[in-house]
Amino acid sequence: MRILVLIYEFPPVGGGGGRVAEDICRGLVNRGHDVFILTSHIKGLPRCENRDGVEILRVPVGRRTPFKASFVDMLGYILSGFVPGLRMIAQWKPDVMHVHFAVPSGALAKSLSFLTGVPYLLTAHLGDVPGGVPDKTERWFRWVFPFTPPIWKSATKVCAVSEFTRQLARESYAIEALVIPNGVDLEMLNPGVITAGQPPRIIFAGRFVSQKNPLQIVRTLAQLADLPWNCVMVGDGALRPAVEAEINRHGLRDRFTLTGWVTPDDVIEWFRKSDILFMPSLSEGLPVVGVQALAMGLAIVASRVGGFIDLVEPDQNGYLLDGYGDSMGVEEMRKLISSSDRLETFRKRSRQLASRFDVQYIVQSYEGELRGVIRSVNASEAES
Repeated sequence: MRILVLIYEFPPVGGGGGRVAEDICRGLVNRGHDVFILTSHIKGLPRCENRDGVEILRVPVGRRTPFKASFVDMLGYILSGFVPGLRMIAQWKPDVMHVHFAVPSGALAKSLSFLTGVPYLLTAHLGDVPGGVPDKTERWFRWVFPFTPPIWKSATKVCAVSEFTRQLARESYAIEALVIPNGVDLEMLNPGVITAGQPPRIIFAGRFVSQKNPLQIVRTLAQLADLPWNCVMVGDGALRPAVEAEINRHGLRDRFTLTGWVTPDDVIEWFRKSDILFMPSLSEGLPVVGVQALAMGLAIVASRVGGFIDLVEPDQNGYLLDGYGDSMGVEEMRKLISSSDRLETFRKRSRQLASRFDVQYIVQSYEGELRGVIRSVNASEAES
């Protein structure tokens, strides 16, 4: 197959969705397919690149930061990607398009598909559906929503990264979707011998935005200052100054490391040196960092939201947290920090559970669905 991938954020730009797409693309190339990616450019990156056999073209959108896309950036991707997309389809003749994110990538895909007849499979992430990430997208959906149903209806196939995302998509767009979870390469993400750190290291990885609830990390751990631990918070965003102020207010500057924005490989290296992933998020799809942490054998303490429910077996490899407030996660974190044996057992169980998310299975699933899209369109053309 020749597969044109439309995705407005692709590593090192963006978050977990792009890293998932990168693994899928690499896996499809390894299975003998040709993959070409059309994505956004940011200063410092080459416009054209071949990475692990995947061809990448980045179009200018005016984006300034790797971890945050404005509405103007997204609109810029649709406008800047249109002509290169048409040219690529005319010259390269892809069999199918694989589209990550209904907005803005899906809008570009619908236009290209309408003009060229190339079908597309849409992979829906949590931010694509109303109610998925309300603090981030609610105001956008107030006026964008009337324009989005055709993007979903025009897709030959829709896949969702979690059951939660699928249900929200069904409620908003009355479409059926197959769940294909985010996957990871278990061979690349090999933690080696798993032992509990002395002291244990807690890690948060993600954007410093209200959806991820990073301030709760500090407030919870401040109540556990009597125990030995250290914490690294990987990422950046608008709430970073507030997080730093909260750390200083509790006198915990020597306990915390804030890395700023780092590469995906750096995230994995921090996981390798950590014991517990702490994610008190207000909403999630199937977070890539959660699956990566599972593969790296980290215990997981996370909110009972979205895809975290699929990652945690309570009291086996972690804990799911209900409700919000200053005491959120205090009891659960204390159990893990105060018992090396319990922590080591939980970590080993996480590594065992990671087999459910082996990227080889995920790639195989997408390969089958993409072939199905092509067959469906060919059958329709034959009937007509």
